[in-house]
Amino acid sequence: MNSVLVFGSSGQLGSCLKHITTKKGITNIIFPPEEQANILSIEMLTNLFEQYKPAYCINCAAYTAVDKAEDDVDMARKINRDGAENLAKLCAQFGTTLMHVSTDFVFAGNSTQPLLEDDIAEPINVYGLTKLEGEHAVIANLSEFYILRTSWLYSEYGNNFVKTMMRLGTEKDELKIIADQIGTPTYAIDLADCILDIIANDKQAYGIYHYSNEGVTSWYDFAMAIFDIAQIDVKVYPVRSSEYVTRAIRPAFSVMDKAKIKHNLGISIPYWRTSLEKCIAVLRAIN
Repeated sequence: MNSVLVFGSSGQLGSCLKHITTKKGITNIIFPPEEQANILSIEMLTNLFEQYKPAYCINCAAYTAVDKAEDDVDMARKINRDGAENLAKLCAQFGTTLMHVSTDFVFAGNSTQPLLEDDIAEPINVYGLTKLEGEHAVIANLSEFYILRTSWLYSEYGNNFVKTMMRLGTEKDELKIIADQIGTPTYAIDLADCILDIIANDKQAYGIYHYSNEGVTSWYDFAMAIFDIAQIDVKVYPVRSSEYVTRAIRPAFSVMDKAKIKHNLGISIPYWRTSLEKCIAVLRAIN
C-alpha cells in the first residue's frame, strides 16, 4: 500500500482510522494536523501532496452541524463543496485516488425502498445540499474516486447519539426520542475498516457507493437498544418529528441499499446491533 493522506483526522471517522492503523501496525497512512491540512488552503494542500505524493487521499473533513448549517450556509458550502473540489483537483494533478465521505442526507427521505446509488438525490436541508454539491465537485474534477455515503455515524470518539444517550440515560428519569425517522446506524470503526479494505484491495472500481451497517431501525429503537445493551434503566417515549422541531428538516427514510459495495468491492457488512454491542463494550471499559 502506497502512502495515504487523511484530511479531517481529528474528527470521529479520522479518529477511528487512526485507531485501526495503530492497532494493525499500518505505517504509511499520514494524518497531518489540522493546522497544516486546511482543505480550503490550496497552498497547504499542494505542500502535502508534493511532500507525500499519495496514492490515496481520504477526505473525512466536513461541516456536519446539521441544524447550524441552516444559518451558516457559506461556511457549510466552503467546507463541504469547495474543500471537496480543492482535494479533487489536487488528486487529479497528482494521480491520486480520492476516498470522499458523503451522507444519506443527500436524499429527500420520501422513499419506502432502500436507496440505490443512482436514485435521485434531492436534499431537504443545507447540510445535505452542500454535501451533494461536494459530490458533484468531485465527479466534475476527477475520474478516480470513491464517494462513500454513510448514515447515523457513531463511535467511542467525538460527540454522537450513542454517547449522548448513555449520558442522558443516567442523568434523566425519562426521555422522548423520535420514532418516525427510519435509517441505519453505522459504527465509524466499521466504516474506517471498509475504507482501508477498499484501498488494500485496489480494485479500481470507482464510483458512488453506499455504506452503513446492515439492518433498519428508528431513532427510538436505536435508543432502546443502547439502553438495553448498556443496562441503563430509563423510561423512553416515542414521539413524532412534528413534536420535536429542529432547525433543519431530517429525511424520514434514509435506509441505503448496499448491494453494490458488497458485489463490486467484496465488502462484508456487520449488523447494526452487533456493532453497537462492540462500541458500548469499549465505552463501558473506558468509563
